[in-house]
Amino acid sequence: MTNSIHLPLYEQPDLFGQQLEASDQILTRDTLTTLQLNLGKMCNLACQHCHVEAGPNRTEIMSRQTIDHILEWYDQHTPQLDIQTVDLTGGAPEMNPHFTYLITQLKARNLHIIDRSNLTILMLSEYSGLAEFLAQNEVEISASLPCYLQENVDKQRGKGTFDDSIQALHLLNELGYGNPSTNLRLDLVYNPTGYALPPAQPELESAYKKQLADNFDIHFNTLWTITNMPIKRFEHALVRDGQYDFYMQSLQAAHNPCNVQSVMCRSLVSVGYEGAVYDCDFNQMLQMPLEGPMPHHPHPSEGQSAFIQAEHDVECTSKKLWQFTPHELIGRHIRTASHCFGCTAGAGSSCTGALN
Repeated sequence: MTNSIHLPLYEQPDLFGQQLEASDQILTRDTLTTLQLNLGKMCNLACQHCHVEAGPNRTEIMSRQTIDHILEWYDQHTPQLDIQTVDLTGGAPEMNPHFTYLITQLKARNLHIIDRSNLTILMLSEYSGLAEFLAQNEVEISASLPCYLQENVDKQRGKGTFDDSIQALHLLNELGYGNPSTNLRLDLVYNPTGYALPPAQPELESAYKKQLADNFDIHFNTLWTITNMPIKRFEHALVRDGQYDFYMQSLQAAHNPCNVQSVMCRSLVSVGYEGAVYDCDFNQMLQMPLEGPMPHHPHPSEGQSAFIQAEHDVECTSKKLWQFTPHELIGRHIRTASHCFGCTAGAGSSCTGALN
């Protein structure tokens, strides 16, 4: 692979698009069943693998006005939509001050809700009672736990995060989460702690269930294995360690054309904190909107604030969800770049784990 590590992916040759063309495949959104909302980039953690570059110092947050615009759009177009699930992500989506308001509004519309939680947020005193609120509203929890070993989790997410995660999982189990006899679904999310692709999901799920049950009496429904995307913090680590080219070559070599039929962008759109629309959460972080300006890529010497400003400019000036009709979103070609190999490599990867 000859891609320069100094260029952002959207300025590199689209090797994934070339692969689709060579395979005579077309990638389009066939339906729209999932609305994924990024409620902001604020997070109580700053994980090494985070493709959002979320953290305690990020201030981007979805406003109440933007939330209401999205709800109004849904109400206006409900007869033309087949949206069943609203997937709430971040940052830590729970840190959005309108988080509980949004959930009550979505619940009133009989929509299935997923909260992508880092677990540790539930242990902070200012979020006391939030787990109970989620249970009362039957919100599915997709909880990040990159390993069942303390050393690996603390290395990737910060000292003490493993213990906090275990406490949070005990709390969720006590509320009925992870119990097959309840409607309270608890899924765990695995990201590799190194530079390899995820192992087979069924075998790893069995290991997770045994280790967590035997050592902590913790139970959950399903393990989702997700490939680390070569963007943002994970990309920086790859470049720093001289592994970027190797990782990109590994993704491309493991490409499975059969996975193209099942990738999440075929039935999902991702909405940013100002309401801009993207084909997926990864495209959102690469500033690749459905309709909007090409992003300005600052020189590293300009500092992190310049990159954040560039992201903000794209998010604010791109076409918003409520400016689209469902017809304009469905049947639309997906915008691709070489990071898309992360979704089709090996067993495939999506926000709900392996594809096959």
